[in-house]
Amino acid sequence: MSNHPLILVLNCGSSSLKGAVLDVVSGKVLLSCVAEKLGFADAFITFKADGDKHKVALGGDHSHTVAVEALMAELKVHHLHHKIAAVGHRVVHGGERFTHSTLIDDQVMRDIEACIVLAPLHNPAHILGIRAAQAVFADLPHVAVFDTAFHQTMPEQAYRYAVPTELYTQYGVRRYGMHGTSYRFVAQETARFLGRAETELALVIAHLGNGASITAVLNGQSRDTSMGLTPLEGLVMGTRSGDIDPSIFSFLQENANLDMAEITAMLNHKSGLLGLSDLSNDCRTLEEAAANGHKGALLALEVFAYRLAKYVAAMTVANGRLDALVFTGGIGENSTFVREKVLSHLAVLGLSIDHDANLAACFGRAGIISQPGKTPLALVIPTNEELMIAQDTAQLAGLSI
Repeated sequence: MSNHPLILVLNCGSSSLKGAVLDVVSGKVLLSCVAEKLGFADAFITFKADGDKHKVALGGDHSHTVAVEALMAELKVHHLHHKIAAVGHRVVHGGERFTHSTLIDDQVMRDIEACIVLAPLHNPAHILGIRAAQAVFADLPHVAVFDTAFHQTMPEQAYRYAVPTELYTQYGVRRYGMHGTSYRFVAQETARFLGRAETELALVIAHLGNGASITAVLNGQSRDTSMGLTPLEGLVMGTRSGDIDPSIFSFLQENANLDMAEITAMLNHKSGLLGLSDLSNDCRTLEEAAANGHKGALLALEVFAYRLAKYVAAMTVANGRLDALVFTGGIGENSTFVREKVLSHLAVLGLSIDHDANLAACFGRAGIISQPGKTPLALVIPTNEELMIAQDTAQLAGLSI
């Protein structure tokens, strides 16, 4: 058992709560939990610790507070509750208000609330989770870590849309980007892996999962990214369309008798890999089906890889050069098929693949997957957003680690 101060990391959705207790020094997760169906009578929370996994039904009002109270009870069972030194909270959207992680006080809570208009599905849930955790862990410092903060270094030419200026000045319509905590972690880990200073690298990092995005990172700073005002813009994703002609709204309204809410739901939940394949949003399922001759599955993977390759080239423009293309996220870390497909389109940038190295860099293993002696490099670096949140929290809480 660790003797270091521990950090509790929380990530709250509207009806869910994910938590992890980390030793920041070793990076080890000592206990994790997922609460689901919060707000419903059949709400429950699942705990994992010491190789054991068990589920607990949540009574009371089935709220986020009840879930956090159940987490506290589980921490006591494992004698961890007195070692928790601070709580870190993932917050999706900080708008232009937050450029770094920050200790949470009343003003910070008001600013997070002010960003609800930019993330109406996410920020209200984060606020619920923060308040629930503050009630249970009242004597501990709480820290907010924002997905959007890393991208606040983008130049205006990268984040502004070509729409009337008043839409930006009055309503904040601009590119914000997401996955910033992952990008910050992976940029640092890439530099460490290569034995180079982060401030001398031009990286293009592709965070590929059910939600997918790509970012140009120059000298440790975000210069451009694919997600925009919302997470819908950019790459093809599991169920999201990514880039599409905005006139799709008027076209489908007039020709398919769909209203704006129906079209928005379709683009977010029924498109992407799922929509193209008519089969699944899961990359593993699609790869297996494509190998067995399913045309829709193969098309979905081809479109996914082609669009991603085009974005790699675009992000190279943002940086001015390319030292390395980095794959991360569930698909990026594990799909040898997707990585090979993407690199097959990028010979124009000098990228090539080492097939054996590509097969070896999976299931949490970092590695260079481009051919030896060739530049730019292509590599796989596993992400760890929870550890990044924990590190920020420990630093801002003034912990000696």
